[in-house]
Amino acid sequence: MDAMSFGYILAGVLLNAAGQLLLKAGVTAIKALPLDWAKPWQNVLAVGLEWHVFMGLVCYVISVGVWMMALARVPVSVAYPMLSIGYVVNAFAAYYWFGEPLGVQKLVGIAVIVVGVVIVGRSL
Repeated sequence: MDAMSFGYILAGVLLNAAGQLLLKAGVTAIKALPLDWAKPWQNVLAVGLEWHVFMGLVCYVISVGVWMMALARVPVSVAYPMLSIGYVVNAFAAYYWFGEPLGVQKLVGIAVIVVGVVIVGRSL
């Protein structure tokens, strides 16, 4: 895999991971999602106008475009497993930013994911 292809994959994965982290920050800031089904548009606005949520959705939209560029260069059977890098990024980011636990079991699982990504990445 050439550097440009890997760059597209990594950018897509990181944008997707950033989107997840921003959504988490947004729903944490809102504290409780409004569930008044009588006013669905007010619910959408309350959530969608929270800046973390909005930026998380922007990251997702951009990541789709970047991901399509990656898929144009790399077989999907190689590119798709690379998405698991996002789990690694999010696990550590959630630990530092949200205080989510990162125990031995998770660390072993992360190591297995990293090894798997390296093996798949070298298969080209």
